[in-house]
Parts: sequence; C-alpha cells; structure tokens
Amino acid sequence: MKETTPNHTQTVDGWAARDSSGKITPFVFKRRENGVDDVTIKILYCGICHTDLHHVRDDWGITMYPVVPGHEITGVITKVGSNVTNFKAGDRVGVGCLAASCLECEFCKASEENYCDKVQFTYNGIFWDGSITYGGYSKMLVADKRYVVHVPDSLPLDAAAPLLCAGITVFSPMKHYNMSQPGKKLGVVGLGGLGHVAIKFGKAFGLHVTVISTSPSKEKEAKERLGADDFIVSTDPKSMKRGARSLDYIIDTAAAKHSLGPILELLTVRGTLVLVGAPDQPVDLPSFPLIFGKRNVAGSVIGGMKETQEMLDFCGEHNITCDIELVKPDYINEALDRVARNDVRYRFVIDIDATSEH
Repeated sequence: MKETTPNHTQTVDGWAARDSSGKITPFVFKRRENGVDDVTIKILYCGICHTDLHHVRDDWGITMYPVVPGHEITGVITKVGSNVTNFKAGDRVGVGCLAASCLECEFCKASEENYCDKVQFTYNGIFWDGSITYGGYSKMLVADKRYVVHVPDSLPLDAAAPLLCAGITVFSPMKHYNMSQPGKKLGVVGLGGLGHVAIKFGKAFGLHVTVISTSPSKEKEAKERLGADDFIVSTDPKSMKRGARSLDYIIDTAAAKHSLGPILELLTVRGTLVLVGAPDQPVDLPSFPLIFGKRNVAGSVIGGMKETQEMLDFCGEHNITCDIELVKPDYINEALDRVARNDVRYRFVIDIDATSEH
C-alpha cells in the first residue's frame, strides 16, 4: 500500500474491505491534519451506494485495497482551517463523491468538477498529497472546503445522506435537459435508490411521472408511497404499446443490462432519454426507435459542487429526503449482500455512531 504523507497523523476508526471477497471489517487508519483549506467532519451517517458494492468486490478492476467505501456522507463540522470562511464548527454538512479536481480546467471553472480529467473521488482516489482517499464508512473525515456542502436545517441528516450521490445523480440531468417544466411528462426506469428520488424531484417540479419497471408488484408502492401518476410494466407488450409516444423525458436508472429500443418508443418525437444507471455490460441501442422519433440518448454522472448545493437547497424547500433503512456498522456486510439482491427500500444508511447490534 502507498505510504501516506507525514501529516497523516490522526487515527480514525472505520470499516474496510481488504480483498475482493468484499467482506467489510473494522479498520484503523490515518487521516491528514486539518489544513488551511480543510474542514474536519464528525461523520454521523453514510449511505450505502451500489458503487460501494462494485468497489469492495473489485468488479471494475480498479480497487486499491484496503478500501474504505462511502460517498454519501453527512455530519457536523468540528474544525475549520484558517482560509475557510463559509463553514464553521457545528455546521451540518455533506460530502459526496468528489475529493479533489484540478481547479483550473474549463469544467472546474464552470462548477462541473465531476467532469474534470483529474477528478479524484472520496474513496479509492488519489488526493493532491499523493495519499489514497478513504470514504465515509468511518468516524471522521478531513475534506477540502470546495467539496463540502451545507445540509439545510429542515432535512434530517440520516435521510439526507443518499442525496449526496443518488440525489444529485438524477437532479443534474433533470436541470440540464430542462426536465423542470410543469405539465411535461417524465418516465423513470427502475424503482430503486436513484429512481425513487427521481420520482420525488419530478413531482416537485410539477411533472406527470410514470414509473417503468419490470416488476408489476411495484405499481402500488410507486403510486401510493411515492406519488407516481402512472406505471408501465416494461415486460408487458400491451402496457408498453399503451405508453407509446407518451413521455417527454426518461431517466433510466437501471443497473442491469437492457435494451433501450422498447423504452425509446415511449418517448415523444424529439424526446430525451438520459442514462444514469451503470450496467456493467453495454446496453442495446437499436437505430430505428432513435431515428424514426428524432430522439436523443444522453448520459450523466453525479454533478458539480454548485449544483449539489442547489439540489440540497431544493430538497430543503420541498421537504425531499430519501426513503432509508438505517443500519448499524455491524450490519454492513448483510446490507451489501441485500443491495446485491435489490432487497432495500430504497437506500441503506449506516448510523456511524451506533455501537450495539442491528
């Protein structure tokens, strides 16, 4: 493992995977001292993202072990550096996927740090000082002020945590592709961690929201629990035919390999589908539904810092949080196994301070 720099002197308790078995065990490690541009955060909650599962099991072949996952972090600031003016001790804050970027490219200057060529992530990244980043499955974090956001007082820190990844992942393309025009029709493919937040944003924007799912059994919860207006079973040809050319936009959150052809047929002419799920195999994209409807297919990944703050403020105004199952640290392995089976409604969040059994 890469040696950390000399100023990594703070001992932190956390939880890490040591190899591709993905098993999470307690892990004591070092974090850097709080620098002039840093804030130190006592972590209270951390969401469990599907990305964490891929990293701990090295599904993408890029994991640097030991890996401390977690990029849906909320907590309270305990210390600020001398150059920090927009945060103070006691502030309720969040940290998402970003730990560092070049700060100088066109994307950084446009508050789109997530598209910087040199972006480094909150865990399994390389920070400016050359050290490997460790994430939110831990008691404390030192973060550069430029990658920290305020959590509105109206939002509970536990149910707000997944907004730092799942929330911004769907909010960013909705803003970019003007999916905020009241009365327009939005389709959401997949009813999971991302999809359930997309429904809530869609309703807050005044959209007519249709959930597109392979599971007929999810119709009741989509409509009654989350407020969706309509439901299409993607495996039912009659249901799909009824929905043809009915949607202005679609956000596709599905993480499994699937064909975009039938889903594209649900879009109006010149409609837009945005992929935010990350199947580990290529999706199927037939040309006819694309060219005969002058339809657009786009992709999007998380969001920049300015937009992340805007998203949280929007959630504060509209009282939007994630539907979570709160677990204690000794339940992390079971939670990850359940994430692999899609057995969660809709996001696990670790109560970092909890010590007793689940």
